[in-house]
Amino acid sequence: MDKTSSFSSHEGKPIRCKAAICRKAGEALVIEEIHVYPPQAYEVRIKIICTTLCHTDLAFSKYNSGPVVRFPRILGHEAVGVVESIGEHVDGFKQGDVVLPVFHPHCEECRDCKSSKGNWCTRFAEDIVSNTRRYGMASRFKDSMGEDIHHFFFVSSFSEYTVVDIAHLVKISPEIPVDRAVLLSCGVSTGIGAAWKTADIEEGSTVAVFGLGAVGLAVSLFFY
Repeated sequence: MDKTSSFSSHEGKPIRCKAAICRKAGEALVIEEIHVYPPQAYEVRIKIICTTLCHTDLAFSKYNSGPVVRFPRILGHEAVGVVESIGEHVDGFKQGDVVLPVFHPHCEECRDCKSSKGNWCTRFAEDIVSNTRRYGMASRFKDSMGEDIHHFFFVSSFSEYTVVDIAHLVKISPEIPVDRAVLLSCGVSTGIGAAWKTADIEEGSTVAVFGLGAVGLAVSLFFY
């Protein structure tokens, strides 16, 4: 089935869809109808086709104090989506592209982004408070009462549609099964990266993996 057949009718307009909203710390997520507004410059609106749960989502749903507390909020940061529409100055993505949102930004221009030693972008500072990468607390989500809903890690994948900055998107092959690709944005890359980039494991190394959650299993997968 063509996932882009109805996209053109929504381009440049708010989309009404459903999302799982965390309204208060420690409370269960609530499925609500929301409006997802069009992408601005350097942003892309995507239709989420697969998402998964990370322990970080659970942790942030329970925090009730500190600068990272933002409610109501749409959690979720591991996902695969299809580009529905693009904002101005977006050259690397087009409608219909299959994309992987990632919470670490990548400007592709700074020294660290160009280096093979890491991916800690120095142009876009680490920020888990803002809603949008270039627009601060501006939100692309509103609930049925017209109130803003906060983003999470610049992804917010627990929604049928979301808006993501191009610094947080990677285009992937549509041939990759989405239920596998969805793990690459956080858990698997964290585990493999720890073994490959941080521990500098090489053939013949002896290692011990403590804990076999998603990250630990990813480390083991790297060895295999």
